[in-house]
Amino acid sequence: MGAPITLYVDSQFLSPYAMSVYVALTEKQLPFEVRPIDLSAGEQRMQPYQCRALTARVPALTHDDFNLTESSVIEEYLEEVFPAPKHAALYPQGIRERARARQLQAWLRSDLGALRQERPTETVFYGQAGQPLSDAAHAASAKLIQVASYLVGVGQTTLFDDWCIADLDLAVTLKRLALDDLPDPLRAYADAQWQRPSVQKWLEHNAAARD
Repeated sequence: MGAPITLYVDSQFLSPYAMSVYVALTEKQLPFEVRPIDLSAGEQRMQPYQCRALTARVPALTHDDFNLTESSVIEEYLEEVFPAPKHAALYPQGIRERARARQLQAWLRSDLGALRQERPTETVFYGQAGQPLSDAAHAASAKLIQVASYLVGVGQTTLFDDWCIADLDLAVTLKRLALDDLPDPLRAYADAQWQRPSVQKWLEHNAAARD
């Protein structure tokens, strides 16, 4: 039996980054324990969580005696420690495709701030409509659609030949525009990611947290 794995997530199961790592672990079929952290109570800044999460954020991963934060870094760690073919691959095998997937992940986490603010994950998971987008959010939306349309063709359900974790990250960001003007090919692409069993498991947690 391997070393135990614990994933720390927000108690409302709203963090797209926690979702990303949850899906990664599930896709690799790794046994892991989920422990919710109450962000509204500031638990992320309290002990013992701060001992496990260097950056005091979710998600955090504990693997045996090793603790790690930042979702894309956790996923790269999982890919190296639990590689294919024994475990499902999270990233493409080709060097350039893998670099493109990591580029997309880094960009989605560092840009589009106005869109993330005005279309938070309550829009993604609860279908809550927001106010009309500001000029800054409109610009971010246009940039997202431009990039996604370049990477995703009509009828395409994955970025590359096979699914990768960047597909989920892009889909979550596109879902922020689910109640806005989102081109049909991108809407279909995002909806296809939502049907993956690993994603459905996260959505079950999200629904239970609302009850």
